[in-house]
Amino acid sequence: MFDDIQAAIPLGFFLAFMIGPVFFVLIETSVTKGFRAAVIFDLGVIIADIIFIGVAYFSSFQLLENLSNQPGLYVFGGTILAVYGLIIFLKKPKRNDLKAQLSNSFKVNYIELFIKGFLLNFINVGVLIFWLGIIIVTGPSLENDINRFYVFFGSLIVAYFITDLFKILLAKQLKKQLTPKIILKIKKLLGIILLICGLVLITKGFLPKDKLNPQTIIEEIRE
Repeated sequence: MFDDIQAAIPLGFFLAFMIGPVFFVLIETSVTKGFRAAVIFDLGVIIADIIFIGVAYFSSFQLLENLSNQPGLYVFGGTILAVYGLIIFLKKPKRNDLKAQLSNSFKVNYIELFIKGFLLNFINVGVLIFWLGIIIVTGPSLENDINRFYVFFGSLIVAYFITDLFKILLAKQLKKQLTPKIILKIKKLLGIILLICGLVLITKGFLPKDKLNPQTIIEEIRE
């Protein structure tokens, strides 16, 4: 059991630094809205991950193959992400709203942030395929023991979350350097990043099926 925990912690640390839309939105949330807001957002992301892990565990390699043969799921998720990024980029927030974000009295809608984190992760079918691949790869070493599964993935999620807390704390320190102009630039940059991530997902949906082959995905994970 200790070996399972020891193996899960580095993977959780690695996952916390995977570059994707969630990574950038988490940093932006911490910088512009503060520590608590970023934690709530991150909890939404983690709940989506836990659901994906559960679905992945109770499914099989066949589900992975079926998902890879449904490129429309990539296009759907990518389109939502790209549109969201475009809206952020084109939106022109009022200067007073930007100033309000720098004040300690700025009110944050935590429920909205939680849902935002959950949906941002949940619409990305690539995340589900990733967890399916991880389970297929690690399943034999865990001897398909449900208790070892709980220990391994529980430790992984905890390590992931703790690493995110450090990221949030470090990003929060930047708030002292912010001005309304800088916040606007951060939001524009975030919009561009989300738009690019959405276009990448859409592109995956139009790739030949052999490019979405489960075996290829698993081999990439192993590497």
